[in-house]
Amino acid sequence: MAAINPYIHFNGNAEEAFTFYKSVFGGEFANISRYRDISSEQYPIPENDQNSIMHIALPIGKTGVLMASDVMQAMGKVNETDNRYTVSIIAESKEEADKLFNGLSAGGKIEMPLIDGPSGNYFGMFADKFAVQWIINYNPKFSGEV
Repeated sequence: MAAINPYIHFNGNAEEAFTFYKSVFGGEFANISRYRDISSEQYPIPENDQNSIMHIALPIGKTGVLMASDVMQAMGKVNETDNRYTVSIIAESKEEADKLFNGLSAGGKIEMPLIDGPSGNYFGMFADKFAVQWIINYNPKFSGEV
């Protein structure tokens, strides 16, 4: 079955926030990557976003993972007094990712259709019909992992 984990968006201070969370929860980052890590001719990343956090993951407890990213400046700012959450589902297969994406996004607004991305992930984002934000992610190299 898929794992469900909270995902938070930040306005350029994800690393600072997660350093704080790490000091509280303990442990080590399971993953930390920056937008520059995927920058290429096909996927150009603006210079002002190169060092921002594309993905960071901090395992919490036996099975939980707190994850986040910085919002790229071209996408605007997160309203910090509003909801800033996204439910992230790490699927165990491409078929499961499709099923969950299609089922949960029905009647909602797709922000990014499921696509094979530059880092090897099969990835998509949407708001469901209740305005809950979701990410569906599958990576055959890291099936079930962050």
